[in-house]
Amino acid sequence: MTLARIEPCLFLITKDNCHLYDSEALSLLWRKFVYFFLTFPEKVVPFLSRPSFPALLLPSGQHLFSSNAICRSSNDVSNQWLEWETIVLQPVLHQALHMAVVQGKGSEVSRVLQSPLNFLDQSLSKGSICDVFQESVSVADVILWAALYPVLSDSSLALGNEEGERAVSEEEMEAATLTWRKGLTSCSLATERQHPLLPEEGKRNILLTSALPYVNNVPHLGNIIGCVLSADVFSRYGRLRGWNLLFVCGTDEYGTATENKAREEGLTPQQICDKYHAVHSSIYKWFQIDFDFFGRTTTEKQTEIAQDIFWRLHKNGFLVEDTVEQLRCENCQRFLADRFVEGTCPHCSYPEARGDQCDKCGRLINAVELREPQCKVCRQTPIIRSSKHLFLDLPKLERQLEQWLEKSTSTGDWTANAKQITRSWIRDGLKPRCITRDLQWGTPVPHPDFKEKVFYVWFDAPIGYLSITASYTNEWDKWWKNPQQVELYNFMAKDNVPFHSVVFPCSLLGAQDNYTLVNHLVATEYLNYEDTKFSKSRGVGVFGDMAKDTGIPSDVWRFYLLYVRPEGQDSAFSWADMALKNNSELLNNLGNFINRAGMFVTKFFEGCVPEMDLQREEKKLLAVVGWELQQYIQLMDKVRIRDALKHILNISRHGNQYIQVNEPWKKIKGGERRAGTVTGVSVNIACLLSVMLFPYMPLVSQTIRDQLNAPQSCIGTMLQGTGTFVCALSAGHRIGTVSPLFQKLETDQIEALKKRFGGQQVFDSSVSAPAAPGAEVKVVGGVDPEKAEQLTKAVAEQGEKVRALKAQKAEKDVIAAEVSKLLELKKHLALAEGKNAAPAPQTGKKKK
Repeated sequence: MTLARIEPCLFLITKDNCHLYDSEALSLLWRKFVYFFLTFPEKVVPFLSRPSFPALLLPSGQHLFSSNAICRSSNDVSNQWLEWETIVLQPVLHQALHMAVVQGKGSEVSRVLQSPLNFLDQSLSKGSICDVFQESVSVADVILWAALYPVLSDSSLALGNEEGERAVSEEEMEAATLTWRKGLTSCSLATERQHPLLPEEGKRNILLTSALPYVNNVPHLGNIIGCVLSADVFSRYGRLRGWNLLFVCGTDEYGTATENKAREEGLTPQQICDKYHAVHSSIYKWFQIDFDFFGRTTTEKQTEIAQDIFWRLHKNGFLVEDTVEQLRCENCQRFLADRFVEGTCPHCSYPEARGDQCDKCGRLINAVELREPQCKVCRQTPIIRSSKHLFLDLPKLERQLEQWLEKSTSTGDWTANAKQITRSWIRDGLKPRCITRDLQWGTPVPHPDFKEKVFYVWFDAPIGYLSITASYTNEWDKWWKNPQQVELYNFMAKDNVPFHSVVFPCSLLGAQDNYTLVNHLVATEYLNYEDTKFSKSRGVGVFGDMAKDTGIPSDVWRFYLLYVRPEGQDSAFSWADMALKNNSELLNNLGNFINRAGMFVTKFFEGCVPEMDLQREEKKLLAVVGWELQQYIQLMDKVRIRDALKHILNISRHGNQYIQVNEPWKKIKGGERRAGTVTGVSVNIACLLSVMLFPYMPLVSQTIRDQLNAPQSCIGTMLQGTGTFVCALSAGHRIGTVSPLFQKLETDQIEALKKRFGGQQVFDSSVSAPAAPGAEVKVVGGVDPEKAEQLTKAVAEQGEKVRALKAQKAEKDVIAAEVSKLLELKKHLALAEGKNAAPAPQTGKKKK
């Protein structure tokens, strides 16, 4: 455990996130206070205005205090740390806070606290306090982190690895120097993967999936970072580590969302799937998402595997029949499945909740629970009717599920939100879950009594992981029916968690066919756009097909999205912040260091790495860089992708400082060997950075290695095992041509982009994509005068509602939601009138 890893625990304590609060530790602390006050009411220090406990009256008449004595326990290690907090940490904290608050010297706080924080960090790293700071919070946690909270929580105080210098022992320096001198090994990773990839004996076999994106729309930045980009970073990292890893994904193509989109665009569901599958593929290719296979769910394999699991569940007695109340639109003459209806959430009153889930509060909903429901097709109010359906008997599977969850969550790397959401489902008690729907577009239910129905998308879609793997290789069961050899990682946003941690595992457990279940469930929070949500209808936010039109390279997009990855809480994309991080972290920090290191070799040493004579300063730097590398590996192993990125930037900061202090451009003039040492060490740090950057910025990583002419074996050597920083570019190594890696993002450029994506652009619903060969375009809907008349009235009423809200200066989110409804109504009106549903371009503006 390290300081970086324990810090989140501090915030869980101090920010009152009740669901993760360790009530036992605080309860223990409170009981001790109460005990002392009730047991020793007479032991009051006479010269103090308020009682203070405990205090020892000495024979001299003086009182001896110990501020943490009330927290003492039978744990000697814990008591030692309480003493350290009182005697060492508190005096230094008082000094630091006095400097920051009274003297206004916040920038010097890091220097004052450097020694105790380094001591704490080293102790955590060495595991010398193994009885304290574990997963459960102790009294010692509360005391120490409560003491540190004022400085760790204030971003204005220059604290942390980025500013403070880490203390390095002589032993660490010598060990780092010995490792450096070993140089590269013959270890090398295969440059080309040999398909099909299958599990191998004696290797770590990882099956990695990203939540299948809905085919019906273009993914926005939040969708991309929440699933495919995060999964891609980890898959690239895993391959660098030498793991045998298969990364599969594909488009989720069945269900109401696809039928809805087909109606909107006047196409058949299959044409919509073909069109948007190509759009998704193109977007992910531009973002450099390196799938081993990107498939789709509208395949014969999907039907075969889904129906097989269904019959196994039926045979094993885990399906039940029941009659349910459903919403039916009399105008459209059909039952309304989840995404064909929306209304007001019964839990949080969000006005645009879907018939299966509320996007605002995340709660699952039965469509009949919605207040003021509306049919999404015609905007009429549906009525309630009965229909017979099949249910997965989750209560019957609950014991098996809990046994599996206990093992998986304790041994695997589940994110905190994934655990919390899953626990809340279990805590509330499982109920039978409907797995059939009254739709046309979906995997057919093979049971003769339900032949008019299809599988519910959240029963069917996760099975897509299996069918997509089966489309990749006929030996798919070696991945999916091999839990002894295979580790399964699922990447997703938090709203997908219950389906992957409860519903899908129950389906596989009930099938009783030795399926591989998820070992590591990695869920992000939400990424917002500036101070609002992404919205295609309102023209707000950057969507995947637009990013490349900004002129900003895909690697820079990847970097910033990963820098703000919503790892522990919601985060926001900001144009101003993206420019700041590009110009400061990429251009002035990372790019500046790598370019200078390479240019010194070219300019001063004719393109060849010079001889290096390591002094104490170099040995210390090697140790610091080696430590940063180890932190990076530890965090990446735990899928802490955003936190690991900070250690890459720390290394380049160390390198910049090293160059700046030693000024090789001056020393070379005097013929000093020191300039050669500084240059050689710096260019080797640049080589290490190229390897560490590969999962995040693959093109930039390759460019750096090309410029340095770095040997391929540097990748395997530096990231295998626990990670080693070695001399990869030895004296005499000739580098290539060095050039700048990044460009500055100018203020006017950013302002123009911010305006363009802040609700100004007009979307064209007919996204360019190749049509299926020989496909005949069939118009769904057509001219409908009666419906047009109804919609005209609805548009007028909704327009009045929007104007009234604006006049009342209502909340922006409320107005935006009603505007979105208005636009949707206008679109349906245009279709009913036989016109193009896409809005006309605004005057003087180009259609994007």
